[in-house]
Order: sequence, then structure tokens, then C-alpha cells
Amino acid sequence: MKLPGYYSSGQFARMADVTVRTIRFYDRQNILKPSYVNPSGARFYTDADLARLQQILLLKYLGFSLEDIREMTIGDTDYHFLKNSLNLQKKLVQDRIEQMQLVESAIDDTVKAIEEEHQIDWSHMLDLIHLTGMEKSLKLQYQNATNISARIRLHRDYSSNRQGWFPWIYEKCQITDGQQILELGCGNGALWAGNLPVLPRRLYVCLSDISEGMLRDARRNIGQEDARFSFHTFDCSDIPFPENSFDLVIANHVLFYCRNLARVQEEIRRVLKPEGRFICSTYGRTHMKEISELVQQFDSRIVLSAEKLYERFGLENGQQILESFFSSVTCLRYEDSITLDRAEPLIEYILSCHGNQNQILLERYKDFRSFTEKKTAHGFHITKDAGIFLCRK
Repeated sequence: MKLPGYYSSGQFARMADVTVRTIRFYDRQNILKPSYVNPSGARFYTDADLARLQQILLLKYLGFSLEDIREMTIGDTDYHFLKNSLNLQKKLVQDRIEQMQLVESAIDDTVKAIEEEHQIDWSHMLDLIHLTGMEKSLKLQYQNATNISARIRLHRDYSSNRQGWFPWIYEKCQITDGQQILELGCGNGALWAGNLPVLPRRLYVCLSDISEGMLRDARRNIGQEDARFSFHTFDCSDIPFPENSFDLVIANHVLFYCRNLARVQEEIRRVLKPEGRFICSTYGRTHMKEISELVQQFDSRIVLSAEKLYERFGLENGQQILESFFSSVTCLRYEDSITLDRAEPLIEYILSCHGNQNQILLERYKDFRSFTEKKTAHGFHITKDAGIFLCRK
């Protein structure tokens, strides 16, 4: 029996210029399910399925893995997911170009050595292996950066405090001409990118992060031509600068990730000049609690973060921790909250978290989207409980 508006697997494959085997493979991988399966097991597809398949084929051509594609095509109307993923892939392409240029240079050097010295520089050849094996690492770093950007967007676009978190932090830093500044865990450089016009002209700012991917984003957002900035990759438990190097050290939402918090504070105190200042931010136990409650209502198995980071270093216990290393410590809270009536930014935030949510939600995405739309339809309020500690050496 012919179904109006539906195509058999064979017809559908011919329309897309792929094999039936490819269609069945995408079905097994939960990337493209048929719109209808009859009692005998025959699969049928629609024009909407064809549009989705074309998207899948394009993403595959652009270099995305099946896992990437599965996450990127979870909802046809969620174009912000696709946009963010394409921006991620663009960054990877830019780095692939840089990698290939380095590979080309290494090959040229090796060929030249063979021609002139009649021997192979094996260390150079090992560099080639390292360069061509970087892609997985780069992708992970940029995925982390993309997730951080998703979380920043929710705060930036829907917070009640119109000053914004980063302008508020910058104001509290009280930056003056000629200062030497170190930021630990700078991420994509958001603190500085938005404040470039008001920065003093004579300034030295060292931006550091443990992630090369984050630093690449920071360089692109700030610009490598700005001589006031330098970029360094290191762990904040081992800061590669001498004693008394900086007037100000900043750690924005960093300390609760540190495994050896005492060692990190010792290092910060060591590199601060006499009377130097340390500014660090964190959040309290009620911060964004409504989001955790929402996902738990949908599925009690979901945990957005495996650790309660505020228990390690939060607004409730941070002052006591810091007073062991700094002469004076003052806590300032950032007065803010979030209200939104759209599901998309909230879903984007949830999927960017560090927990197990993607393992559960991506299989039930349509149900979760419908659930979140109902919760946000008349306004959804989110508590924010964040702030900073101002410390003196």
C-alpha cells in the first residue's frame, strides 16, 4: 500500500543519492529514524527526513563524527545548536590549516636534510606524528570552550543586573596605569575582550590557562597584536614566574577546580608583590538551583555536576580558606538573577554542563524540549548567588 507523502527506503536513498545500506546505518546509529514503520517492518521516510539527511551528509563532509552529528541534529528547530557546532568546527579547521602548514614545513626541513646531509632527522619525523595527532585534543579543548560560551550566554542575555558579570569584576579590579597583572584560568579572555577600550595604555597582562584551546580563543578575541597581553599555558599550582612579579592576580571561577588548593594559594601569594591584591570569584550553594531542580523533575537520574564545587571553595567557606594565606579578605556578592520565557537558552545551558545529562536527554530530547517549554512559558526564575573575595598579601 502506498502512503501519500512517504517514500520507501529505496526511493529515499535514490533521492539522496546514497545507498540503502547508508540509510539503515544511520537508523541503527539513532541519527535518522524513519517517520513510519509498518507492521511488517518496512521503513518509510518523508520530505522532512530528506532535509535532515542532507544536513547529516553535509556535517559528515565537514568532518564531524557520528557522535557530533547525533547531538547537532537533535532538534530541527534548534538552530543555535547547529550554529555553535559549526563555529566549533570552523575553529578546528583554522587549527588544521595551521597544523598542515607546520607539517609542510617539517617535511621540507626533512627533505632538505636528506638532500644536504644524506640522513633523516628522526626527531623531526616524530614531530610530524605529534602534529597530525593533535586533532582529538584540540576538539576536546574547543568543545570545553564552546560549553563555557553557552553558559556565559545565558548569564549575559537574561540576567537582571544590566552591568554584567565581567564589567562588574573589572570595576572591582581597580586597574591602573603600569600594573603587572596575572589572570589564572582566563578561558576565552571574556574579562578583557569587553573592556579593551577602557584599559590603561601602559599595562602588562599575562593571561594563562591550562587549556591551549581556551588560549587560542583568548588570542582571537583580544588580538595577538595588542602588546599589553601575553598568553601562557600552565597549571596554577606551578606558576612559572619569580616572587613579587604581579600587582594583581585574578582567578575567576577557578579555585573550586583546584585539587591542591593550598598549593595554588601559596603560589599566588608568592608571585604577588608586597601589598599586592588577589581577586577570586566563586558561587554559593543556592546558585542556579532551579535548573538542577528542573532536570531532576524530568528525570531523577540526571546530575548536572558530579561535584558540589561550592563545598570545595564557595561563598560560604571561601573566606576561612583564604584567611590562612592572605592578610585581609573581604567578600562582595553580585546581586543578580535570571528570568527567561524561552526554552532554547536553558536547554543549551543544561546540555553544556559537566554531568550525565547528555546520556539521558539526547535520547528523550523531544520530550525534554516540550517539558522545558511548559516550564518557561510564563517565565522561569533562576537564583544567582555569586561573588568575589578581595584579598591582600
